This record gives sequence, C-alpha cells and structure tokens, in this order.
Amino acid sequence: MPVEGGSSSGSASAARHPKQKRKAHSLSIRRTNSIEDRPPGFQRGDMLEGQDSKLPPSLRNNLLDLFGQIEREFENLYIENVELRREIDSLNERLNGDGQTIEGGDPTKGALKTKASHSTSQLSQKLKTTYKASTSKIVSSFKATAGSRALCQLLKEYVGHRDGIWDLSITRTQPVVLGTASADHSALLWSIETGKCLLRYAGHAGSVNSIKFHPTEQMALTASGDQTAHIWRYMVQLPAPQPPPDVSAPCDDDQDSSDREEGEVDGEGPCEVPTVRLATATLKSHQGVVIAADWLVGGRQVVTASWDRAANLYEVETSELVHALTGHDQELTHCCTHPTQRLVVTSSRDTTFRLWDFRDPSIHSVNVFQGHTDTVTSAVFTVGDNVVSGSDDRTVKVWDLKNMRSPIATIRTDSAVNRISVSANQRIIALPHDNRQVRLFDMSGVRLARLPRSNRMGHRRMVCCTAWNEENQSCNLFSCGFDRQAIGWNINIPALLQEK
Repeated sequence: MPVEGGSSSGSASAARHPKQKRKAHSLSIRRTNSIEDRPPGFQRGDMLEGQDSKLPPSLRNNLLDLFGQIEREFENLYIENVELRREIDSLNERLNGDGQTIEGGDPTKGALKTKASHSTSQLSQKLKTTYKASTSKIVSSFKATAGSRALCQLLKEYVGHRDGIWDLSITRTQPVVLGTASADHSALLWSIETGKCLLRYAGHAGSVNSIKFHPTEQMALTASGDQTAHIWRYMVQLPAPQPPPDVSAPCDDDQDSSDREEGEVDGEGPCEVPTVRLATATLKSHQGVVIAADWLVGGRQVVTASWDRAANLYEVETSELVHALTGHDQELTHCCTHPTQRLVVTSSRDTTFRLWDFRDPSIHSVNVFQGHTDTVTSAVFTVGDNVVSGSDDRTVKVWDLKNMRSPIATIRTDSAVNRISVSANQRIIALPHDNRQVRLFDMSGVRLARLPRSNRMGHRRMVCCTAWNEENQSCNLFSCGFDRQAIGWNINIPALLQEK
C-alpha cells in the first residue's frame, strides 16, 4: 500500500543453508556433476568452456539452468528412494525376526511371507508411482516454461526510478509513450521501443500513486501522497529506433533473485532528461493520501480517490470540486471510469466497490457491491458491459453491468491481486500478484498463460499494476512492481487463444 513519502528500500536477503547429505544404504547412484562436488565459485557456464559449440553462451546457460532444475528434482527422488528402501529393509528385518520366534508349521510362515510380500509390493508400487509422478511433473513444467516464453516474449525493461513503481499507463494520443508513477515522488515518461526515459514530472511532494493520460490531449493526471492530484502538460519527441539486441551476447544477469538486495535493479537512473515541475492545475480538496485518479469520458472532468474515504469529482478547466462521493467505511484503494459512459467505480478496504452513475445530470445514483471478503484492490470497466474486480482475498470476479447481483465468473488464485487491467480488443484480464507473478485469464475465468519469471527476466518483488497497449496491430502488456522497474511484454494473442 502506498504511503506518504514512503520508501521501498531496506531489505533482508534469504539465508541459504547447504543441503544435508544423506548416506545411501541400499541404492547407489553415481552423480558426476553433483552440486556438492563442485568447487566454490563454480558456474554452470564453466562446464562448456573449451568445448566447441555453435550455441550462443546465453542459450547454453539457459539450458544448463533448466537441466540443473531437473537434476535437483531427481536428487530429491533419489533421497525418497533411499528412504523407501530403508523402510523395506526395516520391514523385512522385523518380519524375519518374527518368523524366527514363532513356533508352528509352514502355514504360519506362509502367512508371514504373504504379509511381507504384500507390504513390499505396496512400497514398490508407491516407489514407482512417485517416480512416474515426479518425472511427469518435470516434463510438464519444462513444456510450460517453453510455452510461456513462446506466447509471451520480453519486449523491454524500463529502469530509472529510485523507489517502487505503483502505477503505469499508456498514452491515448500520438506519440504513444509509457508513463510510470513511483514512490520516489516522480512520474516518468518512456519510449516504449527503446526504453529511454523522455521526461520527468517532479511537481509532487509525496509518493506518486497513479498516472492517467487525457483521451485526446497531451495531458497527464497524477495522484499523490501529498493529498493532491495534479494535471500537467507534456511534450516529448521519440528517439530513433535502436537495432535489435544481439541474442548471442552472453547474459550477465546470472544472479539469483534471492541474492540481490531488495529494490536493487540493473542500470542507472535517468541523468539528464527534461523535467516538468509546475502543474497546470492542482486539485486540493482531500484530507488524506490521494491513491488514484482518472479522466471521465471526454476529458472535461476527473475523479480522485483518497484515504479520507471519499472520491471527488472535479471540473478540469476551473479545478472546482463538483461532487464529493462519500459512503465507503474505510480508505479507498482505486477508482476507474468507463471508456464511453459517465460511470465511475471506486474500490475500498471495506471489502466493497461502488458504482456511481453520472449519465443523468439530475440524478447521481450509487450501487454498493459486496462480492469480496477482503480489501478490493481495484475494479475496472471493460469496453463492453462488464466490471472486473480484484481483491486481497485472492479472487477476481467478473460482473455484468446489466445484472450485478452475482458475478458471472470467479477466478481463484494463490496470491493477493493488485491493480488489474483488461485488454480492449481481446478482453484478456492481466492479474498482477503479490508473489511476483503476472497471470492472464479470459473473461470466463479460464487461465491462458503466466508471464515468464526467472533469474534473467520478470519482477523480483511484488507486481503492483498492469496495462495493455494494442496499437499498431500488436498487443503489448506492461507491468510494474516494487523492484523499481517496469517491464514490457509482447503477447502472441493468436497463439494464446489457440492454446486455450
């Protein structure tokens, strides 16, 4: 949750404990490249030095990482196998001991033998099942990783903020650029193709919690922990496109994410970029952190959401407060406007979201929806007649505006969901999670894909927000997180829907 002037720095790296070696009593497997046998400082890429290979070093290192995961899986299977063999030997010893003390003829021994055979058969079957299940798991995970990379390819990383990034947005006018809002009190505009920072807005005195662009003009709306929302103009010129990177170049990012300090990123912040410090308009009516803001259709009015439990509607030209939208019992977390109608949806920590209707100037109706059991982190409109809500209760629900009594689809996840987004053309929901994952679902709740995340790509901390860009007949998804970076992904929509 954004805090006023807060910082995401400060970290604790996970301590690593060496694996405890176990002695095999009944099954011996020789492992020539065991992790324990490697000298200190040994890297996987060193195994291929001196060998004549036509594969690029980055690809070879990637393959070695994948085979290393398989090696660890089989190492665990080996340990389980040793334990099962030990149980079998122990059972056989007990049965043999009982057979020596029991007096009687062959029928008793035959019964004991049958019992031992039955127990041994059960354990053997368990062993085989364990091997088959684990092997299938390894193969399926390998296929899933390859499939995710084919469907979702890394486009660009946008590094330059000095603190966590809460929100991002894509301009709706030319030139199309990416905007990010950060806890470092600034908002940055980026070239999508080159990843270069084009402009910095430094007019706020607190964390910048959201950014949205005017539908027809080069204007931005930012909300901040300084209890204000700013409207400011920008003018940027896109740099010349850069040639594609050399895929054969070795990748230096071979460090595990747990080895890095929290908030540590590669690269340096923007040094000399144009800076805007004065706002065209300042909206000051809130008594708490302004957590989100958005433009109403047409761009003549804006709505803001605050921790003072209210949402405010303003006139852009005069900066005057038109309506104070009250009713939530706790702090607001998000607000969103309909792309074509005068509708506003606000989310709150009181586990509800509210739908405000301004289509009739004389009547301003409000509807309350209680579909979650924890904080509603965001609720957004789709191009059609749907609302999609996400919550800290680890669920996402799809609602029909014509019948909001119950959701038409429910998505259950394994982590809290932050600020979601829905693609306009394909109606695909992108879910940013606290557990550093980004997952894609369709409107019926069917899971389509998970964006790749490894030591070399993906977020290293909580993912805060996602945003779609479907210009120029391509589909790009952008995500930002508390690791101080935004990431662009190229989504292969036809292949994604074919996998479905």
